[in-house]
Amino acid sequence: METVKLRETDEFIKLGQALKKAGLEESGADAKEDIQSGLVKVNGEVDTRRGRKLVPGDVVEYRKQKFVIER
Repeated sequence: METVKLRETDEFIKLGQALKKAGLEESGADAKEDIQSGLVKVNGEVDTRRGRKLVPGDVVEYRKQKFVIER
């Protein structure tokens, strides 16, 4: 499973930003569209909020790829 690391000063990362940082989306607009279409799961459940705050330990699944948020 891939990882997305938070910057040392950050407590969280937003879902749309995490998808871009993981290299699964090229733009925020693409991320927004796919998230709102119900294509993204957080901790096993569909989440349609682009601004969902992800913290260390959260697992994101998108198009059969998964990544975990780490500090």
